[in-house]
Amino acid sequence: MKPKAVVLLSGGLDSATVLAIARANGFDPVALTIRYGQRHEHEIEAARRVAAAQGISRHELVEFDLRPFGGSALTDRSIEVPKGRVTSGMASEIPVTYVPARNTIFLSFALGLAEASGARDIYAGMNAVDYSGYPDCRPEFVEEFERLANLATRAGVQGERFHVHAPLIRLHKHEIIRHGLELGVDYSLTHSCYDPNSEGAACGRCDSCLLRLEGFRQAGVPDPVRYVR
Repeated sequence: MKPKAVVLLSGGLDSATVLAIARANGFDPVALTIRYGQRHEHEIEAARRVAAAQGISRHELVEFDLRPFGGSALTDRSIEVPKGRVTSGMASEIPVTYVPARNTIFLSFALGLAEASGARDIYAGMNAVDYSGYPDCRPEFVEEFERLANLATRAGVQGERFHVHAPLIRLHKHEIIRHGLELGVDYSLTHSCYDPNSEGAACGRCDSCLLRLEGFRQAGVPDPVRYVR
């Protein structure tokens, strides 16, 4: 029997790749998708498509609302999503699309699911190379959360170590795409845009779209998702 691993699955390019990596590493993934009041809720359906395409037998959806907290363009529609930024300078500042403590919250849910389901491995798609400057996408954050996981759980205290895997954290976007294609990831099923139209077509100008488009350009393959034209 394959060991279980909880995989955070947003429905985006990175998380779809991480899900395939966990499978390739011999795990039976339990996918975890979180609806938190994000304006780009089309990613929830994308997560369902990706999980189905990769043959995931257990896919959990957790729902809670971060909109009352505010503080991010992804949860507060009165804050505009930045458009047209230069990709080379994105990591130099923390943009308004940063959701306060989001990855800490997500990993906490993943940790709870992992402990309850007997999994001792957690996979997540954080990236610290081609990204928008989020502090909770850095290697130091992943390392510290793993330390917390082993301090704050019964399993960890009893010596059943948790491991938090962020296999994309030091890869460029084009490297992620090429690796995903080698693993058979169908990127037409994914959704990355922060500000899609009502039909789910990507804007092509937000940070996430620009990083994605540049990644596909450098990988030498077309991006298969729909963009607003």
